[in-house]
Amino acid sequence: MTHASIPAPLSPPRSPVYARAVATKSEATARLTADDARDWISALHGPPGPREEALSELHALLQRAARFELGRRRAQLVHLTAGDVEDLATQAADDALMAILAKLDSFRGASRFTTWAYKFALLEAGVKARRRAWQGREICIDEQTWPAIADTAHSAHERLEESELLDELDNAIRSTLTPHQRTVFTALALNNIPIDVLAERLHTTRGALYKTLHDARHKLRVSLASAGYPLDAAGGGHGH
Repeated sequence: MTHASIPAPLSPPRSPVYARAVATKSEATARLTADDARDWISALHGPPGPREEALSELHALLQRAARFELGRRRAQLVHLTAGDVEDLATQAADDALMAILAKLDSFRGASRFTTWAYKFALLEAGVKARRRAWQGREICIDEQTWPAIADTAHSAHERLEESELLDELDNAIRSTLTPHQRTVFTALALNNIPIDVLAERLHTTRGALYKTLHDARHKLRVSLASAGYPLDAAGGGHGH
């Protein structure tokens, strides 16, 4: 016995009343977001009493966000006590609050103010977790790390081509990069050292390291292209 398939029922047409209701709800949400931002910014720019209250409430929110992020990264911080982790959360909240106050006038209201602020705490907590996880660990900049990349070639010819590419990459790293570019490229692209940790050890900034890494990769792509290797081969496999 065969059974005819039963078509799914058609969705009812959306009436103009429905469309107006959706638009009204969207507008209401936008107004709530705008009102939320205005309330926070007004309080943070306001007189001492309301300002201190807003700062206290905002810091508490940031500390909850930092605790959440540190809890998510607890495997990196197994050597820390609960008190140490709480201290990290407080430090992250402090730094996030300072960053928010410095950028308060740049808030454009695309999201709720608290959502915007929450991200600052997540970022600061992540940075502090990575730095604490590497605290006391020696950073070994090993320029010979890259030949140990897993061999994924499927034939002797492909393995030969890969070996030749790695040899050419080695030559390019040694001959075209400055010592600083070589250090940064090796640490970030080959040894997977967190950029926050490297910035702290080299007494520089993330932005400066990203610029150095970008310049180093550009030099390597140009060098490999001139040696007859495709540009995508130069850019793959060593990202950070």
